[in-house]
Amino acid sequence: MQDPAAQLVDVRTTAEWAYIGAPDLKATGREPIRVEWQVFPGMAVNPDFVSTLVARLAERGAPKDAPLYFLCRSGVRSKAAAIAMTAAGHSRCYNVSGGFEGPHDEEGHRGTKAGWKAAGLPWVQP
Repeated sequence: MQDPAAQLVDVRTTAEWAYIGAPDLKATGREPIRVEWQVFPGMAVNPDFVSTLVARLAERGAPKDAPLYFLCRSGVRSKAAAIAMTAAGHSRCYNVSGGFEGPHDEEGHRGTKAGWKAAGLPWVQP
């Protein structure tokens, strides 16, 4: 994220943030914005997603044309979130393909084939 206005938006659930880990952006002097796309434990789409994210972006002083990079476990929820924010008028929304953990490998585990973790990008386990 070379653009100083760029933001990483982690749309996973509170449980995922707590138990699976999170991107570590400390080297860039930034923190991801965390807003659940689907609310744990029922997994219904968060009706306040757009308004909550817009408020968090405003708190950071991010302009409406700031690049927004959306991340979830595998890239499905983050794609939906990017589409929702594009529909809300944010022109530079991008889905992080593969998400944080990527698809299942041959043994049924995530985090080894694709995604943030498999790519060796920095992350922390709370």
